[in-house]
Amino acid sequence: MALIGRFIEQILPVGSITLIQADGGRETYGPGGGKHVSVRLHDRRAALELFRNPRLRLGELYMDGRLTIENGSILDLLELIVGAKPWEQGKRKAMGKGKGKWLKRFFRRNDPTKSRKNVAHHYDVGNQLYELFLDRDLQYSCAYFTDPANSLEQAQEDKKAHIAAKLHLKPRQRVLDIGCGWGGMALYLNRVADVDVLGITLSEEQLKIARRRAEEAGAADRVRFELIDYRHLKGRFDRIVSVGMFEHVGAAHYEEFFAKCRELLADDGVMLLHTIGKLGGAGVPDPFTDKWIFPGYHLPSISQMAAATERVRLISSDIENLRLHYAYTLREWLRRFTDAHDKVVKLYDEKFFRMWEFYLAGGIVMFESGAACNYQVQYIRDRRAVPVTRDYMAEAEQRYRKTRSAPAKPTRARKKASTLDAAK
Repeated sequence: MALIGRFIEQILPVGSITLIQADGGRETYGPGGGKHVSVRLHDRRAALELFRNPRLRLGELYMDGRLTIENGSILDLLELIVGAKPWEQGKRKAMGKGKGKWLKRFFRRNDPTKSRKNVAHHYDVGNQLYELFLDRDLQYSCAYFTDPANSLEQAQEDKKAHIAAKLHLKPRQRVLDIGCGWGGMALYLNRVADVDVLGITLSEEQLKIARRRAEEAGAADRVRFELIDYRHLKGRFDRIVSVGMFEHVGAAHYEEFFAKCRELLADDGVMLLHTIGKLGGAGVPDPFTDKWIFPGYHLPSISQMAAATERVRLISSDIENLRLHYAYTLREWLRRFTDAHDKVVKLYDEKFFRMWEFYLAGGIVMFESGAACNYQVQYIRDRRAVPVTRDYMAEAEQRYRKTRSAPAKPTRARKKASTLDAAK
């Protein structure tokens, strides 16, 4: 049996994989009894590279077209590998051990200059890409599905209401949005709660859209957006919200991040952090995602966040684990992204499409079977800053849900894309 075949036998407790070699030879591995996928390796070196570093090379070989799926999809293959034994069922045979000094990677630094570069790598590839698969408000974070059958648009609206309710907002308060994306959350909070918002980002592409949307909404006097690192910000805010940004902070900077948030937060202020996290203990970044998608990222465990906030005396006043909501979100993103295949290839190329397809599919299996989850944590400086029961959250959430966002106006990029479509 080939080395790669032995490896498959070790990691696969159920199901089977047929490997088709470059010379046409076929071998099937695994105990069967579940999903079956056929994988073609297009050159002799592919199997050896996959065996030596599967966590990185599986995605790279797929991205380069040196590994293709004969029946099914890359999602089917990843579901077979990761879903065969979910995280909560105990340890699985690891897909290759981490190479190098993992402690060095774990505590790597994300200074402001490096953070700016890392953000640009992902978010400044062009707004047109994200418009192809996100909801109309361009919410690029875990949605909140009150019903798994809900549309992505409704789930993202419900996410914003869910977060707004936890902020315990009052009219005319000053709100800071750290990592504001394309401005949807900031504009939503202003509209439903009559608050003033400062959104900060490190992405020039996101900043352009956010400022344009504030102007179009007639809210530019109350919703401002700036290109600035959170570490350089001054002043005090009644509320702080951060959605989908903490993943980029880096484990070495957790205490620094929370200390700065405490400094920026009013004495009776409330903060809501919405982040991808890890079940169980902390781990090292996925090598494919770290190299090709989100350089410098790290997913926090609850214990890491708790340790950092304890040291700076921020109180964790409410914690919620959105266990499967990101999987629902990613499935819809992958569906839309796949439907837009030709447009993505026209904007970039086939290799880029396959890289992102692998990234989105990998995210699905990590939230459905792996160690990934999504945390929403409310922080306060003063234990009396919020009511003594959570009733206020439910009441506010119902009130906000009754105020639906109007469909977002097309950006210039979207208008241009629409014109191109009409000309076809």
